[in-house]
Amino acid sequence: MSSRKDFLNQPAPENYVAGLGRGATGFTTRSDLGPAREGPSEEQLKEALARRAKQLELGTPTAYGVPDRKDDDDDDERFQDPDNEVGLFANGLYDKEDDEADRIYQSVDERMEKRRKARREARERKEREEYEAKNPKISQQFADAKRALSTITDDEWANIPEVGDLTGRNRRARISRMQQRFYAVPDSVIAGARDSSQIETSISADDANGSNDAADGTMTNFAQIGAAREKQLQVRLDQAERGSATETISGTSTSIDPRGYLTSLSKSEIKAGEANIGDIARTRQLLESVTNSNPTHPPGWISAARLEEVAGKIVAARSQIMRGCKNCPKSEDVWLEAIRLHMGGNNHNAKIIAADAIKANPKSVKLWIAAMELESDPRAKKRVLRQALDHNSKSVVLWKAASNLEEDPADARLLLAKATECIPLSIELWLALARLETPENARAVLNKARRAIPTSYEVWIAACRLEEQTSNGAMVRKVMERGIKSLAKESAMLKREEWIAEAEKAESEGAYGTCNAIIENTLGWELEEDDDRKDIWLNDAKDCINRGRFETARAIYAYALRVFVNKKSVWQAAADLEYSHGTREKLLSILDKAVEACPQSDELWLQLAKEKRKNDEIDDARLVLAKAFQQNPSENIWLAAVKLEADSNDFDQARELLTRARQEAGTDRVWIKSVAFERQLENHGAALDLVNQGLQIYPNCAKLWMMKGQIYEAKGMVPKAREAYNTGTRACPKSVPLWLLASRIEEKAGITVKARSVLDRARLAVPKNAALWAESVRLERRAGNIPAANNLMAQALQELPKSGLLWSEKIMHLEQRTQRKARVLEAIRLVENDKHLFTAVGRIFWAERRLEKAANWFERALVVDSDWGDTWAWYYKFLMEYGTEEKKEDVLAKCAMAEPKHGEVWQRISKDPKNAGKKPEEILLMVVAELK
Repeated sequence: MSSRKDFLNQPAPENYVAGLGRGATGFTTRSDLGPAREGPSEEQLKEALARRAKQLELGTPTAYGVPDRKDDDDDDERFQDPDNEVGLFANGLYDKEDDEADRIYQSVDERMEKRRKARREARERKEREEYEAKNPKISQQFADAKRALSTITDDEWANIPEVGDLTGRNRRARISRMQQRFYAVPDSVIAGARDSSQIETSISADDANGSNDAADGTMTNFAQIGAAREKQLQVRLDQAERGSATETISGTSTSIDPRGYLTSLSKSEIKAGEANIGDIARTRQLLESVTNSNPTHPPGWISAARLEEVAGKIVAARSQIMRGCKNCPKSEDVWLEAIRLHMGGNNHNAKIIAADAIKANPKSVKLWIAAMELESDPRAKKRVLRQALDHNSKSVVLWKAASNLEEDPADARLLLAKATECIPLSIELWLALARLETPENARAVLNKARRAIPTSYEVWIAACRLEEQTSNGAMVRKVMERGIKSLAKESAMLKREEWIAEAEKAESEGAYGTCNAIIENTLGWELEEDDDRKDIWLNDAKDCINRGRFETARAIYAYALRVFVNKKSVWQAAADLEYSHGTREKLLSILDKAVEACPQSDELWLQLAKEKRKNDEIDDARLVLAKAFQQNPSENIWLAAVKLEADSNDFDQARELLTRARQEAGTDRVWIKSVAFERQLENHGAALDLVNQGLQIYPNCAKLWMMKGQIYEAKGMVPKAREAYNTGTRACPKSVPLWLLASRIEEKAGITVKARSVLDRARLAVPKNAALWAESVRLERRAGNIPAANNLMAQALQELPKSGLLWSEKIMHLEQRTQRKARVLEAIRLVENDKHLFTAVGRIFWAERRLEKAANWFERALVVDSDWGDTWAWYYKFLMEYGTEEKKEDVLAKCAMAEPKHGEVWQRISKDPKNAGKKPEEILLMVVAELK
C-alpha cells in the first residue's frame, strides 16, 4: 500500500480490474494471455525477486517477496499444514499486490508483537519489582546507608567506634576464667620468693671460715670476707636501682627517668598519629567501596577526593576527582570540585579541566561562571561569558554577570537590551536596564516591561520610584493608582500584608514617597466596612513600629486618620509615634490636627499643652488650655492649668485657679490637689483646713484621710495622726495604703503588737492582697522574728501562690543564698511574667557577678512594666557599679520618657512635698540612694 497522497495520478497496477471490490467481474481473452507457455521455474522466480529487491534497495526476499522477520525464531511445527502442503504455492505466480499484502500483514504482526512484548515486559518488570521489594538483596538494603556516607563529616568519621571481634568470645572468657583460678603454692616456692628479695645481713659459715680459723689459731681468709661484703652491697644497689627506675605516688621514690619520660611522650604522639592514620585508612576503604559499587554516584567521588585532601595527599585527591569526572561526566559538582583542586598558580590545569567540563555540560551555568572566575584578565572573562551566552542565551545569571563586567554604562545598556530581548519575562533584567537609562528612556523601558509582563508589581513600584527620583511627587500616587487597577484587572494583586512588606522595603531604600503611595492605595484592599478596620490598621502600624519601619507606620496612621477622622485612639497612636520616633514639629502638627478633630478629648489637649510647656512656651500653653476650657471645662483642664502656673512659680494664680476649680468642678481630686499644693508650699494650717473641708464633702475619700494623717505627722502630732488613720480605715476599709500607713505609724512608735494587730485587721478587711501580706512579713523580719516571718510567708504563698511580690520577698530575705536559685525556678514556673520576680532574679545574678544575665533580667522587668519606678532604680544602681556612661545616659533618657508613677520607694519619694516639681531623672537618683 503506497503512502503517497497523489495515487490517483499514478498508473494502474498490474492485473487491476476496475470495480472488483464492488462485486464487478472482469474477463480476459486469448489475446490477453498470449500463446501458451510454461511458467517460470522456482530458480527464475527467486532470481527475479532478488533483482527486484536490489533495485528497491530492500533485503533479500523470501518466498512471496517479503523480507525476513527481525527475529530469528522459526515457526513451530505445531502450526504447519497437517497435509504436508508446505510448498504448495512455491511455484505460483506472485505480483506486486501479493508482495504489498504480505508486507502489510507482516507489519501488522510486528506491531502486535511489539505491543504484546511491551505488555509482557511491563508485567515481568512489575513482578520483578514486587519480588525485589519482598526479597531485597543485601546490597539494596544498605544502598541508602552507602549514599548517606557522602554526607558524613570528618569528625563523624573520626568518631566511628572500633568493631570488636566477637568470634570466640565464650572461648576467650573461659580461658580468662581459667587464668584467674588460684592454686595452692608449695611452701618452698614461697620461701624462695621471700629469700630472693631479702637483704642478707649475715655471713654464711663458708664465708666465715677465716674467722673460725682465727678463733682456732689458724690463718684468716680475707678473700671470702670481701666477697660476702660485695654481695651485700650488690643487693642494696639493685634495690636502689629498681626504686629509681620507677615513679611511685604513694611510695618513697618520686624520681623520674628523663630518658624514659621523653620516650613515653614520643610513643604517645606516635600512637595518636597512628590512630588518625587508621581512621583515614578505614574511611578510604569505605569510600572506595562506594565508588566501586556505584561509580556514577558523584558525592562518592567528591568525598573520596576531599578525604585525600584532608590527609595531605593532594595528588591522590586530584587523581580521585579526575576518575570521578570520567565516570560522572554530566555532574557539574564533580567538575567544580576538580576545578577547585587544580587551582593554583596561573590556573592552567584548572582551565583545561573547565574546558572539558563545559564540553560535557555546555548548558551548565555554574561551570561557565567557574571558568570565568579562573580568568584574571577582564577581556578573557568577557570572552568566556560571551561563549557562555551563545550556549545559554536564556540564563539571567550569565547576562547579569556579563553586564557587571562592563565598565562603560553604554556597553552595559547594550548587553541588557539584548538580554531583555532574549529573556523578556525576567524582571531583574528589565529593572537593571531601567536603572542604567536616563529618566526618559527608563520610562520607555518600564513601559516595555509592563507590556511584556503585565502581572509584575515590581515594574509599577520601579516606575513610582523613578517618578520620586525626578521629584515628581504627585505623579508617584497616580502611577501607583494605575498600577493597582492594572494588577487587579490581571488578577495579580498581592495580599495586603505583602503590600505592607513592599512598602517597608521601599522605606528601607529611602523611597518614602513610594512607601506612602503603596500604603495609600493598598491598605484597604480586601477589607470591608463591616470588618474591624481600625483595630486591624492599628495592629499593622504597631507591627511596623516593632520592626523599626516608622515611615510605613506613619503612612498607615495617615490613611487610618482619613477614614476615622474623629477617633481619639487613632490620633493618640499617631501622636505617640511622633513622640517616640518623630520630631517635635511633626508631633505638634499631629496634636494641632487632633484637638481640632477631637475637641472633647482632654488627653489630646493636655498633651499639646505639655509639649508647649516642655519647650518653655508658657504663653502658648496657656492659650491651649484656654481653648480647652472653651471646649471642655473638666477637672483635668483645671488641674493642668494649676500645674502650669505652679511650675511657672506663679503660686497666687495657681491658688486662685484651684479656688475656682473647687467652686466650678469640685471633685475629690480637685480637693486633693488643693491640699497637696498647700503642703508643697509648707502651709500646713491651710492644708489642714482644706483637708477637713474636703472630708466633710467626701468622707469616703481615702487620700484625704491619708493626707490628714501625714500633715499631723509632719507637725509631730502622732496621736492625732493615729486617730486620723484609724478613722480613715473605718471610713475606707478597702484602702490598702491607708492600712499600711496606720500600721507603720504604730511601728515607728515602737508598738509592734499594735502594728501587727492593724495588719491582721487589714487582711480581714482586704483578703488576698499581696501588699498586706508582704508588709506583715516585713514587720516580723524588722522585729527580728524570722520564724514568725517564715510562718506568715508560708500562709501568704498558700493563699496567693502566683504573687511575684511575695516570691521576691521570700527569695531575697528569707532564703539562704544557696537555695535562692531553686526558689527562683519554682517561682518562675508559677508566676511567669512579673516585675518583682524579674528584678529579684537580676539582683541574684548581680550578687554572683554574672553581669550580662543580670542586665538582661532587669531589662525584662522593665519590658513587663515600665511604670514601676523601683525597677528603674535597681537597674540604674546596677549600672552605676558595672555599666558604661553611655548605657547610664540611655537608661536616664528612657526613664524620663517613661515617666514612672508607681513603686514602693518611688512613690514615697516622689509624693513627698519636698520633692514636688522634680524631674523623673532627679527622682531616680534619689530612689537609687534610698535602695539597699
